Amino acid sequence: MGREMSMDTLSEREQKVRRDFWTKLKRVAGNVPFVEDLVAAYYCAMDPATPMRVRGMLLAALAYFIMPVDLIPDIVAGLGFADDMALLTAVVGLVSSSITPVHRAAAARALDKELPAQS
Repeated sequence: MGREMSMDTLSEREQKVRRDFWTKLKRVAGNVPFVEDLVAAYYCAMDPATPMRVRGMLLAALAYFIMPVDLIPDIVAGLGFADDMALLTAVVGLVSSSITPVHRAAAARALDKELPAQS
């Protein structure tokens, strides 16, 4: 039963992130200094090959980013995304080995940036 509930929660978070992530990102991208990590985290969270535990952590952090009301409102100049950045930095630090070059390349393409040279 507990596993089913956690799978339901994961599914709900994934649906919310899929539905609202790009809309929120487009609205605030110029104000978010961690946009590359944010988008790479999105691609990692949506990758079915990513371990369930990692997907859950990333989806929770992405859902927090999407929330219209959080600890520090996003409209506060200079500080609005500090809490989002702190949470994402902590989660990415914990799961960084799961965020692959493929996820980062997808993020770079999505952000319409040149890919770094591969060695």
